[in-house]
Amino acid sequence: MPVYAYAGLDPQGKSVSGIIDAESPRAARSKLRRSGVFPTNVAETKEAESTPRASRSIRRFFERIGAQELSVMTRQLSTLVSAGLPLVDCLTALIEQVDSARLKSILSQTRERVNEGSSLADALAEHPKIFGELYVNMVRAGEASGALDVVLLRLADYTESTARLRTRIRSALTYPAIMVVVGSGILFFLLSYVVPKITHIFTESKQVLPLPTRVLIAFSGLLSTWWPLLVLLLAAAAFGFRYYTRTPAGRHNYDRWVLRAPVFGKLLQKIAVARFSRTLSTLLKSGIGLLPSLDIVKNIVDNRVLFDATEEARDAIREGQSIAPPLKKSGIFPPLMIHMIAVGEKSGQLEEMLAKTAESYEGEVDTSIATLTTLLEPVMILFMGGVVLFIVLSILVPIFQMSQLVR
Repeated sequence: MPVYAYAGLDPQGKSVSGIIDAESPRAARSKLRRSGVFPTNVAETKEAESTPRASRSIRRFFERIGAQELSVMTRQLSTLVSAGLPLVDCLTALIEQVDSARLKSILSQTRERVNEGSSLADALAEHPKIFGELYVNMVRAGEASGALDVVLLRLADYTESTARLRTRIRSALTYPAIMVVVGSGILFFLLSYVVPKITHIFTESKQVLPLPTRVLIAFSGLLSTWWPLLVLLLAAAAFGFRYYTRTPAGRHNYDRWVLRAPVFGKLLQKIAVARFSRTLSTLLKSGIGLLPSLDIVKNIVDNRVLFDATEEARDAIREGQSIAPPLKKSGIFPPLMIHMIAVGEKSGQLEEMLAKTAESYEGEVDTSIATLTTLLEPVMILFMGGVVLFIVLSILVPIFQMSQLVR
């Protein structure tokens, strides 16, 4: 449905502005008049249908709503709701505080749905790319329990903690990624352009070259001559890998390998366990039942092996078992987490134990990332230095031999 930005006057004669969705400009004006606003200007804000799809995709990419922005918005809404204001007024005030045009438009549409009698959860569910299943279900639980402000505050805390963990991981991997890209580019330039020009002298001299030099010449010739084919092979391999991981069996095998991969497997497992524990704790604290919470969590862990383990645990709980034994049976979840869950079930403090488990594994993730980053940097520098040293020696040794023959 098209979205319109409007300016007008309220019943007291004060200037008001905002966004409203309607079938046409005339319908938008009628809708505003029914709500007590006399419109002075109504203009469509939705992207024109003539705009190319690629341009719309690029625009949406740069207008992406980040986790931090969503967290701030959620915390502001919690504050407004806790002040006792009607929900429509809370959304109106929130729209005025938001800077993102896209988020402002989404909140305006949400306000219109709520004003028409829809629940906040149902209105938010119309925007699944912004408000996921976890967000919508927690809001629905908050509305049903009458503690919407508390649930929104928990949602803000959860979003912030998730964003912090994601930011720490990205910042830790940024430098190694830059090193890999820059180093690969330098090596490609050396081997495909610089080395062939120098080694051409050696091949014309008809002398017996050392083994490292012959290896360098062969690899450089292969790279400089067949690099288009190599690029195509890499692209085909990437496409095949992507296709394979999109099949159910391929995704399951890949996710299982990821959890068992050397060095990084343990780290990824800790990240998944921390996310599982944090999400399940937040859902249970918000008043959502264990079985619905597990249905939500299994779609958030983003790992098919953990998805299947969570689904099996949910089925076992439905049959009357506790949550700890089926999770332990899967062999995926670490013993500490299983022990904490078992203690939480017996003591009636499952939510608190899950929160402590999440904090524990988030701390371990920070430590592991710091350790890996500390080790990766010198290893990558040594590797790059070793490759450059090999290239230099492979070139210099024949030069020294040729100079001795000249003497």
